[in-house]
This record gives sequence, structure tokens and C-alpha cells, in this order.
Amino acid sequence: MSGTEPLPSWRPLLSSAREREGRSPQARWLQLATLAPDGTPRVRTLVFRGWAGATALDLFTDGRSAKPAELVHQPSVELCWLLPRARSQFRLRGNLQTLAPEQVQRERERHWQMLSPGGRALWGWPPPGEPFDPEAAFPEQLPDGSPLPDHFQLLRIALAQVELLELTGHPHRRRRWRGESGWAEERLNP
Repeated sequence: MSGTEPLPSWRPLLSSAREREGRSPQARWLQLATLAPDGTPRVRTLVFRGWAGATALDLFTDGRSAKPAELVHQPSVELCWLLPRARSQFRLRGNLQTLAPEQVQRERERHWQMLSPGGRALWGWPPPGEPFDPEAAFPEQLPDGSPLPDHFQLLRIALAQVELLELTGHPHRRRRWRGESGWAEERLNP
């Protein structure tokens, strides 16, 4: 993150809500909603992999799955991050960010090296969504130094809007921040 890019006020709220989840893996899980080329909606759970600046986040996908084609067709997405212990739901709206090829490669390699051997193992599995082959290899680990697979893809989502629904108190509290307004906070009816 550049030193000149201030954090919007929703970022500390999200960090605090994630901290309340403790060591639960749920603190890193969010749902990604996309549109298939036929116009039908798709939702799946992905793992948050980190921030790229103040308002963009990184996720991974298998390039052999449907997500990359869906995002080429329609790069606008919405993410839902439910943090049950904090009783908070963050809705993040944005677009797949297009990066220069050399930056994509550099970021893919950086993230690949940061994965644990168990985290890398998924990328050694057969293509997702294909018929199950009981003879196929499903490694539990890919050791350090394993080559970066072509199908290991980075999804960098540049956020344009964030909503927070806090499911505490009466009435619940709902707020929205939009990049076009300098991330000014708006109070909304829950």
C-alpha cells in the first residue's frame, strides 16, 4: 500500500470484526457473486488472501474453473463477508482489476511462495467440476519449490462500495461507503 493512500474508515471496522473471529477460518472466508455468460448468478466461497492497497483485495481461483470466464464476461462482482461473532455482514462491491502481465506474474509468484505446502496442494488436484476419477491424484501437500501452475490465478478486486450491516442492537445498524464520494460514511435503514 502506498503511503499516500489513506485507509477508508470501513477498513478498521472490518479488521476489528475479523479479529473477533479469533483463529476461526471463517474470518478469511467470503462469498463471491458473479454472473455466468448466460446471465445466471453464481456464488461461491473463497479465501481472503490480503490487501493490495487501501481498497483492493486479493483472492485466488483455479483458472480451469468457470470463474475466470465469468469475470471476463462481467468483471463486476459483489462479495459478502459474514463475521458471526462480531454479528457483522460486510458487502463489498467492485470490479476485477486488470494488471499488467509482468505485475500479474510477480504477484502470482509472491502469493504462491506465501502458501503453505497444504495450501498449495489444491493446485495439484484435477480440474474442478469435472467427473470424479477415483484413480486421480489429490496430493495433501506441494512442497516449497513446487513450480507455479498456470491455472493458479490471482483475482484482484478493486472495491467501489462497501456496506456494513451490524446485527446488534435495535434497530440494527447499516452504513455505506462509496469510493466516488471519497469513502464518506452514509447511514442507511437496516
